[in-house]
Amino acid sequence: MLQGKTALITGAGKGIGRAIALRFAKEGADVIINYSGSEAAAVECAKECEALGARTFTVKADVSDMAQVESMFAAATEEFDKVDILVNNAGITKDGIILRMKEEDFDSVVDINLKGTFNCMKAASKLMLKKRSGRIISISSIVGIRGNAGQVNYSASKAGIIGMTKSLARELVSKGITVNAVAPGFIETDMTSAMPEKARESFIGAIPAGRMGSPEDIAGAVLFFAGPDASYVTGQVLTVDGGMI
Repeated sequence: MLQGKTALITGAGKGIGRAIALRFAKEGADVIINYSGSEAAAVECAKECEALGARTFTVKADVSDMAQVESMFAAATEEFDKVDILVNNAGITKDGIILRMKEEDFDSVVDINLKGTFNCMKAASKLMLKKRSGRIISISSIVGIRGNAGQVNYSASKAGIIGMTKSLARELVSKGITVNAVAPGFIETDMTSAMPEKARESFIGAIPAGRMGSPEDIAGAVLFFAGPDASYVTGQVLTVDGGMI
């Protein structure tokens, strides 16, 4: 499905990003694996992608820093000459009720989740406009649609991604570039596995499907937007949440 395509995935060493990288590699894409903290996880993901036949390139960059993002895209294009697909996946959480939330907790989540997505969107757009083709897919969250107590910062960042997605889709569609988002629900990752068991049970009880989703569930949705069947789909947000909203 993605033969001959090159995809850059931010935060691809673990969790949802790793699942997307592996799925893209399985579908024939070459994969650029961005990481910020864990080089070992990124290298291991690259090895798994290569075992599936993909060419890979790992690159460290803090997506909240525009200079680092520009350097990342320059390195990626030097390695592969192009970026056909961008997946904005990098994100963090720093939860807490608003009265206890520190200003730096709000700023850091918005800087990485929202500004980081903007930075990568801008860098990718420059490349894709030259070729008049491309796919930009960003990972939002159902929390950006329905909100969640204790996640004012995270909800704001993920809602902002939806707004940027819809606006950029209008800017780029006439140039052959689609821009979409996937909004995961409660997904089994390192982030959610660290939650207290009672909290996990409460969340699962609110999911009509009766189970948490897997990173592979999200990877499948991202693959749809990246593939040929979505060439006429843009400005959309696909919720993958087991029926929660």
